[in-house]
Amino acid sequence: MPTDPVLAALTALDLARAGRFEQIRDLFAPSLRAMVTAESIQAAWAAQLDRHGPVSSVGTPVSDPAGPQGVLVKVPLAFARERLTLLVSVVEGGWLTGIQFAPAGAASPVEPWQPPEYADPEAFEEQEVTIGTGPLAVPGTLSLPRRPGPRPAIVLLPGSGPLDRDETIGRNKPLKDLAWGLASRGIAVLRFDKVTHVHGARLAGVADFTMVDEYVPHAVAAVTLLRGHPAVGEAPVFVLGHSLGGTVAPRVAAAEPSVAGLVLLAGGAQPMHWAAVRQLRYLATLEPGASAASQPAIDAMTRQATTVERPDLDPATPASELPFGVPAPYWLDVRGYDPVAAAAALDKPILILQGGRDYQTTVADDLARWRAGLMGHENVTIRVYDADNHLFFPGEGPSSPTEYEPAQHLDPAVVADLATWLTRPVEAGRVADRKG
Repeated sequence: MPTDPVLAALTALDLARAGRFEQIRDLFAPSLRAMVTAESIQAAWAAQLDRHGPVSSVGTPVSDPAGPQGVLVKVPLAFARERLTLLVSVVEGGWLTGIQFAPAGAASPVEPWQPPEYADPEAFEEQEVTIGTGPLAVPGTLSLPRRPGPRPAIVLLPGSGPLDRDETIGRNKPLKDLAWGLASRGIAVLRFDKVTHVHGARLAGVADFTMVDEYVPHAVAAVTLLRGHPAVGEAPVFVLGHSLGGTVAPRVAAAEPSVAGLVLLAGGAQPMHWAAVRQLRYLATLEPGASAASQPAIDAMTRQATTVERPDLDPATPASELPFGVPAPYWLDVRGYDPVAAAAALDKPILILQGGRDYQTTVADDLARWRAGLMGHENVTIRVYDADNHLFFPGEGPSSPTEYEPAQHLDPAVVADLATWLTRPVEAGRVADRKG
């Protein structure tokens, strides 16, 4: 098996053109192989050929970093009736972790991030900081408004996976958008690389690593850093979590009572192992011609999610039987945590923001749980942005992974509403539920 990422991607392409789909499956990382079938790969490839005709030429691949020890290889393809880009995610050792098609423009190298229009770089300065101590300390960035006097402050927590402080996804950096947008409005913002991003190799051998370990110690350290910073002083310090970061944010507030309030951006409330099954089912609907071939992957994930729920799940359960090959202690922790109940137990203001087009965290499956569990609680505000997807990028039609690829920015309405909520007293009363 080739270990060079570009060679691994081109090998997968050559195997697809030769109809050797079982061999492509063997190129996938062992932890993902149970969810990948030769039939699903073949069906996805056949759907593109039926729609666009045969491949007439292959362009020069471009590769970009994709997280720690990961590379995204982008291969330009000319079909008879269309040009597309084959995106192949490759990790250390040459193992594949994903294959998908994207528009032709995705083949270009990642352009440097450009600030959104709502950010004013002259309104703030940035300092590099260290979060935590010891061998698992991580780097971060503190964005400080230039205007004098204490100002509210907020810690940003990215979503699932070994993400950096900006939550970099392709050419987009939604948490950097948010940090610069809020700092331009007089709010101090601290964001930092996840411990799994910086210390992934060290943590790979830690069998009892949990969601608490993934987030809580560094989030608490970040809050402590802000509370001790002279530019923040006695001003309130909030915690914002996106996606899985939103799921775990109530745990951070429970661990650090000084947290003034929470902001949950597309915070997951459905158990994450069942959310993974739901997402696979949704993605299968985007390619009707290949939906039947996706069923084995859905069945495999369903079996793994069911294993998480089994009463006899214990730390010794093989990781190969569990979602994403993640060891059992992580899932035991997930299974024992109810984020809605944890939020309901807090006597703190909470702002919940949700994209109406989000398929990863949905209005029906996640927001409904937050609404039901927090109804009647004081200082809870919910806002839905009908046009936004999981990254709060506005768009139209059913959301899909390829929608995240073009360069774009966080919805300015989200930044404006969040800044208003952070800088004004939150009205006491029942849950305020608004549409955007």
